[in-house]
Amino acid sequence: MKPVGVDRNRIRAERLGRWSEVRAAIALLLKGYRILAFRYRTRAGEVDIIARRGDLVVFVEVKARKTVSSGVDAVGWEAQRRIRNASDHWISRQPDATKLSLRYDIVVVRPWHWPTHLPGAF
Repeated sequence: MKPVGVDRNRIRAERLGRWSEVRAAIALLLKGYRILAFRYRTRAGEVDIIARRGDLVVFVEVKARKTVSSGVDAVGWEAQRRIRNASDHWISRQPDATKLSLRYDIVVVRPWHWPTHLPGAF
């Protein structure tokens, strides 16, 4: 019997999402990025990973999917708006914001593959 209020599929999806974000962060670290924030949340939206390399700050959406194209397709206009809103909030709190270059990337994490990093995806 299933306990009241527990959705096993949702728990499984949450775990997969967190594990995918860790894998994406490792891939970014190996490319020379420094991770500034994980799951940066505001009322306006959320960014999965905020990373920096030099003066470049990337706002990364991580998707766990079976194919790269389905991962890219999963980041629709509404998700992009949510990510941009959260990134605007983060940028407004940075003292060196005028010196930074910004980019929005997607990392697709597939089973048994290295994460695919898509710079400037939107």
